[in-house]
Amino acid sequence: MENSIAKRLEQYTAKRPQEVLLVTVEIAGEEDQITIFKGFSSSLMRPTAFDPDVPVLPEEANILQIDRVASPYDPKTPRYIQRGLSWEQMQVLLSQVGV
Repeated sequence: MENSIAKRLEQYTAKRPQEVLLVTVEIAGEEDQITIFKGFSSSLMRPTAFDPDVPVLPEEANILQIDRVASPYDPKTPRYIQRGLSWEQMQVLLSQVGV
């Protein structure tokens, strides 16, 4: 799990605490939205386990898009930095911060 997608995204937000990632995914045929901020993940649509070792973003999840939002995140008036990134586009940003 060291280089898992979830861990890499969490490490990215730990290195860029001024950003929140909103990750839209499909898990087992159902859509979910996950926020990642300062190294922690939380589902906006499903219960999040208390155990931090239980991944919110499983490896088999299909990433539909990633939005970069300025912190602090206000769901009523989000301040988007970039919207609709693909996983391939996000990997470029991950490489830029070394994760």
